[in-house]
Amino acid sequence: MLSRQFQRNIAKALPLVRPALVKQASKAAPFALRHFSETAGHRNATTMETVAPSEDSLGFETTAIKNPGRPIYLDMQATSPMDPRVLDAMLPYMTDLYGNPHSRTHQYGWESERAVEEARENVAKLIGADPKEVIFTSGATESNNLSIKGVAHFYKGKKKHIITTQIEHKCVLESCRVLQEEGFEVTYLPVQQNGLIDMKQFEDAIRPDTAIVSIMAVNNEIGVIQPVEEIGKICRKNKIFFHTDAAQAVGKIPMDVNAMNIDLMSISGHKLYGPKGIGAIYVRRRPRVRLEAVQSGGGQERGIRSGTVPTPLVVGLGAACKIASEEMEYDHARISALSKRLIDGIQSQVEQVIRNGDDEHTYAGCVNLSFSYVEGESLLMALKEIALSSGSACTSASLEPSYVLRALGADDEMAHSSIRFGIGRFTTEAEVDYVIDHVVGHVTKLRDMSPLWEMVQEGIDLKSIQWSQH
Repeated sequence: MLSRQFQRNIAKALPLVRPALVKQASKAAPFALRHFSETAGHRNATTMETVAPSEDSLGFETTAIKNPGRPIYLDMQATSPMDPRVLDAMLPYMTDLYGNPHSRTHQYGWESERAVEEARENVAKLIGADPKEVIFTSGATESNNLSIKGVAHFYKGKKKHIITTQIEHKCVLESCRVLQEEGFEVTYLPVQQNGLIDMKQFEDAIRPDTAIVSIMAVNNEIGVIQPVEEIGKICRKNKIFFHTDAAQAVGKIPMDVNAMNIDLMSISGHKLYGPKGIGAIYVRRRPRVRLEAVQSGGGQERGIRSGTVPTPLVVGLGAACKIASEEMEYDHARISALSKRLIDGIQSQVEQVIRNGDDEHTYAGCVNLSFSYVEGESLLMALKEIALSSGSACTSASLEPSYVLRALGADDEMAHSSIRFGIGRFTTEAEVDYVIDHVVGHVTKLRDMSPLWEMVQEGIDLKSIQWSQH
């Protein structure tokens, strides 16, 4: 009875927090008609004006933002908002359908098991895999650790060499560092100025004792898409396992594990509009990839990841993958248009703004811009109405310049002047226009306060100046 009452209470509350656009989220620009926050709207009324329907809004009126209340969210690489349809799929498994999916003797367990296996099928379909090859984990960090350490430990008797890049996520770099301390050798490939690896350098780095290659599909700071298919072919030819961290790629760009010859792939739920605390690892069965489990337990998930599978979170990941399968093409076209609008809008009004990474081989939803002669942290503080980042959320506590931008060859000044804009499924044209106006205004103001900018305007070459030491 308690669970049914709880469910009724939730059902009453949901209309207050869930937009009415859910039914046609694939057809309309989602959330275009809502205020940026229902709760913030009560505390700090949003000032808006109606804007005539644009091509992007598909006939819906949108609103120009004057005062957004809560900050506008443009940090999609850190995390994405959960799609309301994902929440709808999860709710029953948080209330009435609470059985343990590993309980095989009664209906409660069977219901949860069916839901878990359906979610597994949805994840597999999105990446072109067999459902039996999908293992649920707590997220991409665990998946990356399992992939790299698991393969390295299983084959350590024959192979002791690993290849990765200098711009991988911290959890990949740290896993490799730990393995180095255990006696493994790791080659950290440099990247070119556009963020892509040199394929000739990669082939030259391969050795007879190379066990695994780990190269991310889409970089979380600059959005560069590595040539995954080419890397996979070379790895398969040399009989080396290929792992890719696809946390920023799955659900956003097409990923096919068979066409790309991927042997292991890491997936994160909260990066594709699903819940936090859930992810998956794709582990190829033919040719078979063997892993040494990191944790011991009841042998769930093919013995690779012991522990009770969290049914509501898994259902959420499955729903997010199903939605991504159906709407990826639409999302990609829309996000690409918004990305172009943002970049053109800023670069047409502000000079010396550089986009970091490759112009062509990049995910449109991740835009990393460097504003010459502007301190990135100062710009972030000025843009308090917009939720942005100067780099990875996992390393943003450090005041050191981004190691990713340094790997591209950027000097400290340019690395410190970078801002990452993350555009997603629920970003609107009105939000992008608001961001453009405020970025342009604050960059201009900060440069007006900078003596260095004044010297540059006067034609002085700052690199030729001999600065005195105090």
